[in-house]
Amino acid sequence: MKSIRARLFLILMLMTGGAWTGAAWWIYFCTSAEIEHALDARLIEAARMVNSLITNQEKHQDRQEPGSLNAAASRTLYERQLSCQIWALDGSLVGRSDDAPDTPLTAHASGFSESSVGGERWRVYAVENQAAGIRVLVGDSLRVRERLVTGVIKRLLIPLLLIAPIMAALIWLSVGRGLAPLNRMAHALQRRSASDLSPLVGDAAPSEIRPVIKSLNGLFDRVTAAREHERNFTAFAAHELRTPIAGLKVQAQIALSSEDAAVRNNALRQVASGVDRTSRLLRQLMDITAAESSEVYPPEDGIDLRKSLEGVEEQLRYQLSQSASVQFDRSLDGIRLNIDPILFGMAARNLLENALLHSPPSGIVRCSAEREGDTAIIRIDDDGPGIPADELASVRDSFFRGRNRSAIGSGLGLTIVDLALNRAKGSLTLANRAEGGLRAELRIAIFKPRVDTRDPESQRAGTAYAFGPSAIKT
Repeated sequence: MKSIRARLFLILMLMTGGAWTGAAWWIYFCTSAEIEHALDARLIEAARMVNSLITNQEKHQDRQEPGSLNAAASRTLYERQLSCQIWALDGSLVGRSDDAPDTPLTAHASGFSESSVGGERWRVYAVENQAAGIRVLVGDSLRVRERLVTGVIKRLLIPLLLIAPIMAALIWLSVGRGLAPLNRMAHALQRRSASDLSPLVGDAAPSEIRPVIKSLNGLFDRVTAAREHERNFTAFAAHELRTPIAGLKVQAQIALSSEDAAVRNNALRQVASGVDRTSRLLRQLMDITAAESSEVYPPEDGIDLRKSLEGVEEQLRYQLSQSASVQFDRSLDGIRLNIDPILFGMAARNLLENALLHSPPSGIVRCSAEREGDTAIIRIDDDGPGIPADELASVRDSFFRGRNRSAIGSGLGLTIVDLALNRAKGSLTLANRAEGGLRAELRIAIFKPRVDTRDPESQRAGTAYAFGPSAIKT
């Protein structure tokens, strides 16, 4: 059930119906007990009254034949007729009321009892008078009692059943009115334009809706910040692309118009440098898009740290032929990382590229690693000027270029590294080395191979199945 209103209506109706049913059962049992108590008291009073009347009468010399008692005498005391019998102690019937059976209502000498006479069940109270030599039996039909209880319950339940449709309508209207603030908020959001991210006013809203309004306003703030970030990113990217393209056009015009070979060659070198810078910027922009939108799929067996770094270095060697050299420490051997290879390639390429661009041609970029529990700490040290202390907090911002920037840098390298490591649940730390240069420290989870928990017999069976009959023969 997708409707909150229908769900609340159903819950309230079930709870109300359950409460009414419980109340009806409670009324039934309480009413039955009270009626039983009242009717039993009536039986006691009737039996005692008849016994008292007989005791106060003149003593009969001779017993009369069994006959009917004065019914009116009994009926004046009760709204309903009771059945009364008077039996001599020797077992002969002295008298009975109208409609009373000829057989004894009960075999008990005194007190309450229940019996069945002629197919009808009776509740009987007996009083034995030894002085008068008689036993008085006063009975009440249980069928009449049950009819009386049923009549009381019907008179109580019929109004409730008549009220039930009215109650259902009131609950439906009340739930709808209670959900009206949600409907108003939904209508207000529907009328908004896509560019309207102003916060919702929740001061007058019910307390239950305020957390929703607060969360929506927080979402609006985050979307606004993201849109502003994208707008600035687009503007910076356009500016960074426009500058080298304009330079390419100028240098191309110089090369075309100049007759001097030296000037023409210099212009062509500037064109090549501008193409390299533009190509690097476009690649970094595509890397950012890929890092933000691509799915993360770490290989089933992880990636080899040393081979991955060597592959990145080999690509950079042809692009930056006159840059510093890269040195790989033996501590890189044997470490496999639990990271998507594309994300690691982005991070490693930009860190190594920055280290090579900022190091002198005779410098060395050192790559080393160590294990710390389930984490690999990868260090890339360069011989460059480092990063001024006041710029360390800002170097990861998009298009930030500090005082020690390179000629072809665009301020996106560390942004890509930080984004890629965040997607891979890793981290990046930058610090200036005491001996000079910058240290980039990456923390990435180490790959853990799956442990085969099968017993040796199962492993041998699996091996034989995997490698076919030849495995069985060996």
